[in-house]
Amino acid sequence: MVISSIAEGIVRTIEGARDTVSETLFEPVIRLGVTGLARSGKTVFITSLVANLLDRGRMPQLLAAAEGRITAAYLQPQPDDTVPRFDYEAHLGALTAREPHWPESTRAISELRVSLKVQPNGLLGGLQGPRTVHLDIVDYPGEWLLDLALLDKSYEEWSGEVLQRIAQREQAQGYRALLGETDASAKLDEPQAQALAARFTEYLHAARSAGFYDCTPGRFLLPGDLAGSPAITFAPMAGTKAAPRRSLGREMERRYEAYKSRVVKPFFRDHFARIDRQVVLVDALGAINSGPRAVEDLRGAMVDILSAFRPGTNAFLSRMLLGKRVERILFAASKADHLHHAQHPELTAIMEALTREARDTAKFAGAKTASMSLAALRATTEETLEHEGAPLDCVRGTLLDSGKQAAFYPGLLPKDPSHLLGPAREGAEAWLDQDYEIMRFAPAPLTLKPGFGPPHIRLDKAAQFLIGDKL
Repeated sequence: MVISSIAEGIVRTIEGARDTVSETLFEPVIRLGVTGLARSGKTVFITSLVANLLDRGRMPQLLAAAEGRITAAYLQPQPDDTVPRFDYEAHLGALTAREPHWPESTRAISELRVSLKVQPNGLLGGLQGPRTVHLDIVDYPGEWLLDLALLDKSYEEWSGEVLQRIAQREQAQGYRALLGETDASAKLDEPQAQALAARFTEYLHAARSAGFYDCTPGRFLLPGDLAGSPAITFAPMAGTKAAPRRSLGREMERRYEAYKSRVVKPFFRDHFARIDRQVVLVDALGAINSGPRAVEDLRGAMVDILSAFRPGTNAFLSRMLLGKRVERILFAASKADHLHHAQHPELTAIMEALTREARDTAKFAGAKTASMSLAALRATTEETLEHEGAPLDCVRGTLLDSGKQAAFYPGLLPKDPSHLLGPAREGAEAWLDQDYEIMRFAPAPLTLKPGFGPPHIRLDKAAQFLIGDKL
């Protein structure tokens, strides 16, 4: 097994070196990973980004577009025939329909290639013809990204962390009760193993709905074709180290290791390790609405997410010898259209504070990082109402549940992020001096002019940071 792993690593290094030479000498390829935890807007981000690269009228902060150097953009089949294509046309159709609706969320990995014809800039730009730059967008669930941290943990370590974490969570009452009736040293009983895995999966779904982000293993939430397989029929248990062979505890450990080797490692090897630009979308407003514990949980998740990356620079020789590294990472607070623009600086500051540890680690390794607030598709308009004799900055949109138009004020975010992160770190149960609310808005009907993509907030600024230097 060791020799096989070494041989496989050598083969992949040779393949990576060949691709690096090809990209350097001919047509450069940017592999952009797009991820985020539940309800962060990954599908809408990719759909709007592609639409606004094809029709660039709303992209003034993407310098190559503003300077007119992107002469053409078109979709091509993605180079990896084993990965499903991101269904761009269906998702855009959902957003631009007569009665628009949000497209289905990310449930598995997918990919899309956008090719750009770009006129070089600089002194020799006028003497050279346009070159082709390929943008390969890889969409994958953030829950899968958190699984990468499992590669460095034994079953015993993972079980201990999970059991400690869920000891006080009401969402885990059912699982804790069933676990209390179970003996890890007893002989394996498959119905019992399935019952434990099912009850643990129920907890994960409930925890995610409650605003928690430490919901691993990710395939329990998005099983795909693994549904019902032994690889995701395990659960955390204590006291398995002394359990005998063929016992329930030992089988849980074996399946956990199989999950790492058969599910997590192939994802890292075949997809994640090939990404060189990354955007992590974060529903920070949703976490704030869920309360201090959700905010602290989100902060920890950001640290775990960054630990999965290999940040650094992709110099020619380092790419040949060491493989690709993630050169640029953007942490983006999505759904900025749920706030009046006057509060966007506060949302960005909160995003920067939430990701401080992660960004410092990436910078130390040589990667460039940024935090910003954005809305890939603007679903609201802004208006100022009078309330008790004072102006109140609101947003107006169509409520997703009722279909009615409403003006909404979510609360005033603090100018100092520590006023949120402090209580969160201290384990506060609720915000003391402020209530924060969010509403779920439906997409607004769109009438797009020729040459213009869907309306957004700072999507062009995000694109400039992620790919502008390659254009």
